[in-house]
Amino acid sequence: MGVRLDGCFAYLETLGTGLRPGDIIQGMMQKAQELLKKALALPDKERADLAGSLIESLDDTVDENAEAAWQEEIVRRLEDVQSGRVKTTSWDEVRQKGRTLRPNR
Repeated sequence: MGVRLDGCFAYLETLGTGLRPGDIIQGMMQKAQELLKKALALPDKERADLAGSLIESLDDTVDENAEAAWQEEIVRRLEDVQSGRVKTTSWDEVRQKGRTLRPNR
């Protein structure tokens, strides 16, 4: 029997092994559940760091223009606020509006 891991997908060559593809997947799920249980027991900071690392590991493509585009957007928004073209809203106003829109939450 051979197991080949490509990204998130496991392919099982089961010919003559007596195993079904679900057997390996079930074992992987149990390990994932054990990891999750351990991860959830970590302190908040360590859980946040772990979550960030896991999310980063999912996207290996880098948009080289993204950073420059975000910088341009930040500058544009800052200029809009400083010039008075847009009106800012205080956190208290936003929170009150949220409570009004969703009173049962």
